[in-house]
Amino acid sequence: MQKLFFILVCYLLTLSSITAQKSKEAVLKKLDSQSEKFGDIAMQIWNFAEMGYQEEKSTALLQKTLSDEGFSIESGIANIPTAFVAEYGSGSPVIAILGEYDALPGLSQQAIPEKKSANGVAGHACGHHLFGTASSAAAISVKNWLKENKIPGTIRFYGCPAEEGGGAKVYMSREGVFDDVDIALHWHPSSQNAASAAAALANISAKFRFYGVSAHAAGAPEMGRSSLDGVEAMNAMVNMMREHIPQEARIHYVITDGGKAPNVVPDFAEVYYYARHNRRDVVRSIFERIVKAGEGAALGTGTKMEYELVNGVHELLPNLTLQKLVHDNLSNIGGVAYSMEEKEFADKIAISLGQESANAERAMAIQPYKEVARAYGSTDVGDVSFVVPTVGFGTATWVPGTSAHSWQAVASGGTSIGKKGMMVAAKTLTATAMDLFSNKELINKAKTEFEERRGSDFVYKPLLGDRPPALDYRK
Repeated sequence: MQKLFFILVCYLLTLSSITAQKSKEAVLKKLDSQSEKFGDIAMQIWNFAEMGYQEEKSTALLQKTLSDEGFSIESGIANIPTAFVAEYGSGSPVIAILGEYDALPGLSQQAIPEKKSANGVAGHACGHHLFGTASSAAAISVKNWLKENKIPGTIRFYGCPAEEGGGAKVYMSREGVFDDVDIALHWHPSSQNAASAAAALANISAKFRFYGVSAHAAGAPEMGRSSLDGVEAMNAMVNMMREHIPQEARIHYVITDGGKAPNVVPDFAEVYYYARHNRRDVVRSIFERIVKAGEGAALGTGTKMEYELVNGVHELLPNLTLQKLVHDNLSNIGGVAYSMEEKEFADKIAISLGQESANAERAMAIQPYKEVARAYGSTDVGDVSFVVPTVGFGTATWVPGTSAHSWQAVASGGTSIGKKGMMVAAKTLTATAMDLFSNKELINKAKTEFEERRGSDFVYKPLLGDRPPALDYRK
């Protein structure tokens, strides 16, 4: 009798697994059939090309798309006009999908395989038009599945502006908008398909403003005190400091205002600094030394210095429980297959990158799973990852070998290559969310790992302190 009972249980479990798999395949197939619809939405955002905290048209389009699908919308969250939450369902678990939609300044190229300006002020060189759209598509797909199968729980889409240096997710984390979320999912456009454990550098950025005294640079130089001298003296000291910081650290700056005419001693100058490291406490100490360099420069040049903290983000906290799940789903879905026309386009892009031709096989392949990663860039997703268990991945929306923040990324992201990679991401997000709603043990395991990695005594403190959102940082 016991043996018969055991066989029956195994049979039911197997049947349940097969049924769940068929359900997932049906959902993903339906999502595939909507690729043209979501591709159109992505291209509208691509053409808007709005920079951080200026994404009025982009956020309105995504909010309407989700509202039309039955999501309730709360806009202007965390005192950010272009941030919003779209929600469907009730109760637990609460699964969040993050979406971004800001463009970068000075990258207004076209969807052609050559560098040519579109006479705009910004471009989607990081593919956030694809990011926000794919995440919206996934949220809608999961909503439909929950509704049709009467599955309890809440699916949320978080509209996250200004990832490129504006740190909206930091303010959102500080305001507690993720506090009741069980799991947060995100993705990012890339030149390959990968769902290994990721890493990101903690980052503090600030604008240092020097105030001097104007004078005729030839007729009365003794009466002037050059604010540009203050900037240049600060830069010289920080550049010497590079020898005496951890080798993993990064410091970069641009002079955003150095005066208007050589024959006028400038009374105002500004330099914009980033400091990065894979530990937020090290970033804090490096930034404090940068501030001291600015103070010394002002003292030495007879000027006055003030600084504005623009952004500060945590490093990324990995969660291998979730990461392996996402990798398995991405592997099952597969990468991006180029048509002949897309291959011709990709080859031209590849030549501009110094390659003989595009590696189409790499766009199709899924990169091997790895549990350790080296950090190169920074993201405000880092702060979310210290508030709630978070996992992400990348898909091949760009020609293999393409760097983010390049005209080649803008170009590929505006073609069917970008749209295909976007749909791979939408399906991977959908499949992962379905797994989490179907298996509460996965959520509990991810939460246990999260608490262990974060530490039992951890208290979240944003690196940007209590400053209000830097809504004008792109102006």
